[in-house]
Amino acid sequence: MTQHVSEKDVRGIAQYCRIGLSEADLPRMTRDLNDIIDSLKPITEYDLEGVEPTFHPIGDLSNVMREDAEVRGFTQEEALSNAPKQQDGQFLIPAILGGGEA
Repeated sequence: MTQHVSEKDVRGIAQYCRIGLSEADLPRMTRDLNDIIDSLKPITEYDLEGVEPTFHPIGDLSNVMREDAEVRGFTQEEALSNAPKQQDGQFLIPAILGGGEA
């Protein structure tokens, strides 16, 4: 097995990703990550000389979104019709930072 990443690398990756990795788990995770990287080695053996890079896996796919069409929206009364609480034409919601009642 080739050593692609060290325990120090794995510790840094875990810290960066905020993954709680114990010292006991570190050797196994290091071995697993190195095995995963080794399993990708066959990809590097393809002859890609002259192959143009693609930016989308489907090739010439263009904009697939619908046309932007103007549609009638809700009136203020319709939007507020099912609101549990409202005040002055607005939704009234509970305060989340304290200091207020709703």
